[in-house]
Amino acid sequence: MNVPSMRIVLLALLLAGCGLMSGPPGAPAGNATVTPVPRPAAAVEKGREVALYALGLIDTGYRYGGKNPSAGLDCSGMVSHVYAAALGLKLTGSAADIARMGQPVGLDRIRPGDLVFFNTSHRPHSHVGIYIGDDRFVHAPKANGRVRTESLKQHYFASRFEEARSYLD
Repeated sequence: MNVPSMRIVLLALLLAGCGLMSGPPGAPAGNATVTPVPRPAAAVEKGREVALYALGLIDTGYRYGGKNPSAGLDCSGMVSHVYAAALGLKLTGSAADIARMGQPVGLDRIRPGDLVFFNTSHRPHSHVGIYIGDDRFVHAPKANGRVRTESLKQHYFASRFEEARSYLD
């Protein structure tokens, strides 16, 4: 098995082990339960496709304005690329432009494939990532220059979180 194929298999196993469809950020731990509002099966499947595709971009280099993996990606370029490749859905422009589309999603309804927006540059919706489940998201940060996953609970992101939006329902 070649390295890219092995990488995809490992990412799929990681998702299966992490519980891609786990509860939303801030859901009670332990025996407490949250009953999220169900989503149509087609939206859930689309979300899984988006999340898996995004995970396949881990370690792709960062490039300001980048819109394809071979040249490097910025946050909005990564989102645009993933949605186009995984679903054929066109989301273009900056993170703020993308935030004007879609439907707001409360944290009790966030699912893999939804987008999470942050104020990281002293302006609303200045950064975007793709939620993958278990309070985690994939994004293309300028710092450390590689696509990677982060936790919504990490202080830096928790303090800058603005909203989640769905483009799948």
